[in-house]
Amino acid sequence: MKLLLDEMYTGLKEYFEILGWDVITVQEARLKGAGDKKIIEYAEKNGLLVVTQDQKPADLADLKGVPCVMISKKMIAIMTDARIREKYPDSI
Repeated sequence: MKLLLDEMYTGLKEYFEILGWDVITVQEARLKGAGDKKIIEYAEKNGLLVVTQDQKPADLADLKGVPCVMISKKMIAIMTDARIREKYPDSI
């Protein structure tokens, strides 16, 4: 499955590629600044899984049956907290 990274995750492209994913960014798809609906329609047409931080495109993808993963700020904070506690258990 190929990933479509929403604008806020463009910088993660190389990381996902190293992990073995085929990736395209919204910018590479010539969708920079495009509305959420247009991005989801592009993903649907091209069989892409959308990676986003925003609720609206995640909801639109869900409504259209387009694969999507929403990585919220809350999720990032929880993962970071767990990693800090694991790596530096005496920091708190």
